[in-house]
Amino acid sequence: MADFTVLVCGGGNAAQVATGMFSHRYKTIAVSFFADEAAKWKAALGDDDFELTITPLEKDATPKVIKSKPDDITNDPSVAGKADAIVLVVPSFAHGEYFQKFAPYMKPGTIVATMPARSGGDILFNTMLGDKAKDMIFCGFETLPWACRFTEWGRKATILGIKNAIIGAVTPPSKSTQALATLQGLVGVTPWLQESPNNLGISLRNPGMVVHPGVMFGRWNPEVWDGAAKDAKPLFYQGVDDYTADVLEKMTDETQTVCRKMEELCPGLSLKDACTLKQWYLDCYDGQMSDTSSLKACMNTNKGYDGLTHPCVEKDGKFMPDLKYRYLAEDVPTGLCFMKGLAEILEVATPTTDKVMMWAQGCIELEIMKDGKMCGKDINKTRAPQGVGITTLAAFKTAAKID
Repeated sequence: MADFTVLVCGGGNAAQVATGMFSHRYKTIAVSFFADEAAKWKAALGDDDFELTITPLEKDATPKVIKSKPDDITNDPSVAGKADAIVLVVPSFAHGEYFQKFAPYMKPGTIVATMPARSGGDILFNTMLGDKAKDMIFCGFETLPWACRFTEWGRKATILGIKNAIIGAVTPPSKSTQALATLQGLVGVTPWLQESPNNLGISLRNPGMVVHPGVMFGRWNPEVWDGAAKDAKPLFYQGVDDYTADVLEKMTDETQTVCRKMEELCPGLSLKDACTLKQWYLDCYDGQMSDTSSLKACMNTNKGYDGLTHPCVEKDGKFMPDLKYRYLAEDVPTGLCFMKGLAEILEVATPTTDKVMMWAQGCIELEIMKDGKMCGKDINKTRAPQGVGITTLAAFKTAAKID
């Protein structure tokens, strides 16, 4: 019997942390398809161990230091044939490339986990793997398990904090116990990997698809911004005003309408985890907000957001918004487009989402919506169901493996 083997995909903060953590106990191979990142990381590490420091919760406690070495760091997709589990810790826009390149080599029963999945990850996976998908186990998680940073790129990293719990869904559900137990063994006692009923709930829970484009729109759309540079970078979350809060509440309400319509049309389907944005804050930041009376108050008083500003570009001592930042360039194609596409299939009106989408697609120079429909020339660059040819509820249910 071969040793349990895990592939960690990516080369950023979280991927290097995951590699350091997993290779302490298991055969671990790091894979990056980004430029020459794998070769640079391999060279940086050389013959030394990777050093991972875990910051303790207790003030005066000594940090734990784990030293380990991955079995390989490569850009060769054929290593997927050795994997019992594949953990993608890369931006969601890169998931498709990994799925496509790994597909010819993956063995039946491989567990594939995305952290975070964003929206429609399971449908993308099924599309890229085709008939092979039925023999695989897909796990979509709402977020990363850790807050972390490099201390020396390719050689040392630090876990600043570990979440108490994160939720994830498994397709097919019959493999949930096996998949979640395996992945829990990889990450350790915390975070607790809590089971969500289905990947559609994870897709529609995605807070980034509402918060990031919504707050950017609320600050920088032509109705409220005259195009002039700012003297300072505006606060992002703590700077949410009444206008922006209204945009966010309307967007989250439209998502809830999509959820309820889907549950109505699919008896037995539970989208309970696809909660409102305010409920998400109450779930995830309990105790860190001094005022939870409204969505705006939750965001304005969240200690975890202290000092976080809008992404900006400095010019002549003043600041202009970076409207191509990932808050639009990633969260619109891999998040908001999924929700809007499903809404269109279900014939649910989403006027505020449409308004934000039309503004955002101009910023990121993609044609996603055309004449009010999800049929623009760049639709295939998004996670919208229409991007893979899904335009009916029956086709969506088949792709999402909803009975």
